[in-house]
Amino acid sequence: MRKLTFTVPEAYDAAQLKGFLRHFCGVSARLLTDLKKEPLGITVNGVHATVRKVLQAGDQVQLALPADGACPEPVDLPLAPLYEDRDLLAVDKPAAMPVHPSPGHDRDSLANAAAAYFQKKDACCAFRPVYRLDRDTTGVLVLAKNTYAAARLAHGIEKVYLAVCEGILTGSGTENGPIERLPGHTIQRCVSENGIHAVTHWRALCCSKSHTLAAFRLETGRTHQIRVHMSNRGNPLAGDDLYGGSRRLIGRQALHCAQATFQHPVTGERMCIIAPVPEDFCILLESCGLQVPQNYSIFI
Repeated sequence: MRKLTFTVPEAYDAAQLKGFLRHFCGVSARLLTDLKKEPLGITVNGVHATVRKVLQAGDQVQLALPADGACPEPVDLPLAPLYEDRDLLAVDKPAAMPVHPSPGHDRDSLANAAAAYFQKKDACCAFRPVYRLDRDTTGVLVLAKNTYAAARLAHGIEKVYLAVCEGILTGSGTENGPIERLPGHTIQRCVSENGIHAVTHWRALCCSKSHTLAAFRLETGRTHQIRVHMSNRGNPLAGDDLYGGSRRLIGRQALHCAQATFQHPVTGERMCIIAPVPEDFCILLESCGLQVPQNYSIFI
């Protein structure tokens, strides 16, 4: 069981425990409810405490995070860790691997691979990806090992994506077309005035006569957002035949989550996780006469 300890600062002297947990510790309302159900879920100086307890500066508040629920079925599949500690696991997701199990993919998902990885370490962690990547999108995927880390990271990760787009892009720009499901389709999305707000920032890194390597940052997280926005402006991703891209040079959408930056949910340390560009993406870059500049991360 993961236990977290916090020291009450002067600013919270004479404050109620509930306010300290919610505002200083960042405990979500749902987690707080779960902690209250545990006999020693919340203690102050080693003694069980209710959320109405008045704190003093220097008090030691400890949270015993609830045990995880059911884990996905473990399947021994390749998994490439990029970083791991008691609260996080960041992996380099390969192409052709869905994040979650689904009909037809109930034993080949990243969830299955992660379950097997944890099983080998005699651990059982519920599968908590902080965000999602499409089945054929590669790169950094951050998993939270407990409910506290998941809640703290839910809206605090900045990601830089790399993509090869068809056509020539120069400078930088922002796409803000609302996105909705294409009528009559279960998977495909489109830009529509009736859609949900979506904002994509992009910057061209280098271009050839036919393709552009660009970096992307998302303000929102809609399904297929980069793919839809770039197709809508006439620059579909190479390999993305769902949105008008050609598979002549690569057999999947050329989209890679290259970097994830965030504040560690427990230590507060600034983290930057980088995933190397995969082989098929590198071959595509070479075929198009493109290369990844060293300073693309400055896009953040």
